[in-house]
Amino acid sequence: MSAAVVVALAVLGTSYVASSAALLVLGRARATGVLGALTGAALWTPLVLDLTGRPVTTRDLVWLAAHLGLLALAVYPRVRRQVEDVVGVALVVLAPLVVLGATAAWSASPRWTGAAGSSAMTMLGALFLLVWWRLEHPAHHDRWPLAWLALSLGAALVVAGTAVFAASSDASHVVAVLAFAPVGPALCAGVRRVDLIDVRGLVVRFAVTATTVIAFVAALASLAAVVTLVSGDPPAIGLLALLGAGCALGFAPLQRVLRGVVDELLFGRRPDPLGAASQVAGHLGEDPRAALDAVRASLVLPYLSLVVDTVEVAASGASVAYVRSLPLPMAPRSTGELRVGLRPGDLDLTRDDRRVLGLVAPLLVQVLRARSLVEEVQASRQGTVAALAEERRRVRRDLHDGLGPRLSGIAFTTDAARNLLRSDPPAADALLADVRAATVAAIREVREIAYGLRPPALDELGLVPAVRQQTATLRTPDGTAFLVRVEAADLPPLPAAVEVAAFRIAVEALTNAARHSGAGSAEACLHVADNQLVVEVVDRGSTTGPWPTGVGTASMRERAAELGGSVTQVPSAAGGRVRAVLPLGPAAG
Repeated sequence: MSAAVVVALAVLGTSYVASSAALLVLGRARATGVLGALTGAALWTPLVLDLTGRPVTTRDLVWLAAHLGLLALAVYPRVRRQVEDVVGVALVVLAPLVVLGATAAWSASPRWTGAAGSSAMTMLGALFLLVWWRLEHPAHHDRWPLAWLALSLGAALVVAGTAVFAASSDASHVVAVLAFAPVGPALCAGVRRVDLIDVRGLVVRFAVTATTVIAFVAALASLAAVVTLVSGDPPAIGLLALLGAGCALGFAPLQRVLRGVVDELLFGRRPDPLGAASQVAGHLGEDPRAALDAVRASLVLPYLSLVVDTVEVAASGASVAYVRSLPLPMAPRSTGELRVGLRPGDLDLTRDDRRVLGLVAPLLVQVLRARSLVEEVQASRQGTVAALAEERRRVRRDLHDGLGPRLSGIAFTTDAARNLLRSDPPAADALLADVRAATVAAIREVREIAYGLRPPALDELGLVPAVRQQTATLRTPDGTAFLVRVEAADLPPLPAAVEVAAFRIAVEALTNAARHSGAGSAEACLHVADNQLVVEVVDRGSTTGPWPTGVGTASMRERAAELGGSVTQVPSAAGGRVRAVLPLGPAAG
């Protein structure tokens, strides 16, 4: 064995010793750490003995190091106390001994080199079966370390086999030895930095690519051998190139087929994404969580979440380390995204997954909009209930604190008048006069309470004449009459709530104009546009600063908000404008 190969073995031994020391320091995979250290020592021995001038059989030490290294991998990251693990490790240990015994029984003088190679290959095959079984039936904490092991060992075997297959020289042997150097660091990463990369995705891609390349090379070599056998001469360069081109045509299709096979072996059968889109559409409702559950179940995704304006509104499944975000077509002033957890083994979403999610995204936006509308309806209902409760409380207070005592006083005064009717008629007459005055005041108070609920003028005159009547007596702060002109197109029958709100807002806006605008007149215009009643009040005053928010202004906004409308105020040097928009509802018009 050349000096270059001996040095390469020493480098490989250094990698194993350093990685084993790291495992022992971390306190993880200690059995692997001890056996890995022994492997590194066995790989260092040829160089040490060679430097000291002592004779040594390097092949024997390499055989010993190979078996110790494979045994170290067999107990990585740990041996579970299960029959399958115990049997698997025992198979890895006993397989080379069985091969050596069979070779010795077959030949009286067996070739040690061939027997050693056969035992190592048998041990490697047993290790492959053990690792495959553990990946199919993993413990919770063993899946990722085993994926690191499978990736590093598989890559090393492919690189080493390719180097030896390409040429039998010292350089190829050096490459084959050094190909196993990353295995030790990969074992450390498997127990310490499992999230360094998406190793399971690399395992799938590596398995697919390696199998496809091997199949391509095997097909090309087989065709070349057939041509040589038929013609008796090796194929010419041109014919070999044509054979290679023909084999290359099947490279991409074979990759796609193998990807599906490997996906199914590792992760089970997945449904057709495009076929699942129709099922998803049928399960979407008003609950975003239920919609996400339907999407996740149809596409076999581990995690989905809806995020609107950086706030997660719904999630389905358990959060994973690798997530991709897809934008949602939200409203212009809102941002949303669909966060999708990648399946184990995937580095990104597939094209079909993106196509389905692109079809589902608008439906999810509609779910969010439906939820928002439901919340708005609930909030509006709560506001309506609160407003009704407050109105009832006001009426009760007015009746109890105002009208109630006044009517009680009338009753007492009437009793007193009856007692004095025969003995002191003048006094009784005076008391009856007081009763009449109190009754008139009570009647006026009842009218005020009723006016607070709904102005009688609306029922007697209609909206526009009622506004004209109510604002006919307005005056400016200096006592002059304030002229009001009310214009309205042909208004359709209006809902009672809209009619009351429009009356209150128009009267309040005109009253504010009379008090604060400094002008002597104002105009009120009422019209219907886009199923909304628009009330505009314009004065010709001079207002340069913002209007103060008083009780009247707050009242106008509250009345409009109760109906889902709005009130805007625009002061200017050329006059002020108050514009209220009140939705009429689907039955209006």
